[in-house]
Amino acid sequence: MKNMTTKILGMGAVFCAMVLSNQVLPAGPATLNGAGATFPYPLYSQWAYQYNQLTGIKLNYQSIGSGGGIAQIKARTVDFGASDAPLKPEELKAAGLTQFPMIIGGVVPVINLKDVKPGQLRLSGPLLADIFLGKVAKWNDPEITKLNPGVKLPDTAITVVHRADGSGTTWIFTNYLDKVSPEWHSKVGTDKAVAWPAGVGGKGNEGVAAYVQQIGGAIGYVEFAYAEENQIAYVQLQNQAQKFVMPTIEAFQAAAANADWEKAPGYYLVLTDQPGEKTWAISGASFILVYKDQANPDQAKEMLKFFDWCYQHGADTAKKLNYVPIPQKVYELVEKTWTNEVKSSDKPLWP
Repeated sequence: MKNMTTKILGMGAVFCAMVLSNQVLPAGPATLNGAGATFPYPLYSQWAYQYNQLTGIKLNYQSIGSGGGIAQIKARTVDFGASDAPLKPEELKAAGLTQFPMIIGGVVPVINLKDVKPGQLRLSGPLLADIFLGKVAKWNDPEITKLNPGVKLPDTAITVVHRADGSGTTWIFTNYLDKVSPEWHSKVGTDKAVAWPAGVGGKGNEGVAAYVQQIGGAIGYVEFAYAEENQIAYVQLQNQAQKFVMPTIEAFQAAAANADWEKAPGYYLVLTDQPGEKTWAISGASFILVYKDQANPDQAKEMLKFFDWCYQHGADTAKKLNYVPIPQKVYELVEKTWTNEVKSSDKPLWP
């Protein structure tokens, strides 16, 4: 699985789609196009590979960040956009779009410190904010050593690594820092791209992961699958219940446990800093954006069939990569949204 993941990630942005295996594939487009979030890309790549093996249908996906995905779907240059920062209902309405959650995962702070193993270093939310504000500049700073008795921390400068592109991963990360640090709230705030007080920028989760690996003393933030794939050390993070938690699928599930998608207009839901002793504090969903009025009904139907397959058959793959599958009751709700909102010449395209 790991070798396959590496191979697919290295191929660039191609993934594929299929209908249910007991159906006859109708004539349709050979290729669909999407662009956006890097947060779910390791999973989308696996789904794509499986989908292509079953049907031969391909979908070109540009892993360019959520900001790019939103821009491209609004420009109508792709069939769908992907974003980890959900659009608010009023923005969806203005653009003629609908959105739905595809997967849930976790953003994790990752570090490059010699002899410090994954999960060995502990950080609190406010301390993490101070590091990214540039206020805590050495790894043996008293604020860090106080939380980490027994961990040998060097007198090494901290190099902050952040995203250089418009990013939903950044939106999730800064949304969390905004909630736990009044100074971050007043000076930086939450957005897909912010004026970073310190550090160097990498493009995509891939770029941040690469910089952290290259720079001794670095700290960055990536989706958990990138930390696992690249074997980068991650931290334990103190959550709202004051418990230090490791990033795991169970911790991401705990963050999503109180999510009430049915009451969320346009599925706009934020999963950062959720309550619970087992909760990973920097969790979030990744969303798909499509037009309500589809100019090419055959293209749109094939696209929806792909997403339907992901919901119904992609859970095991998602779990292997430490993502949380969307619960059945939620994807059933999403498919009702497709029926009610995704149309061509006012005719429903689903089911």
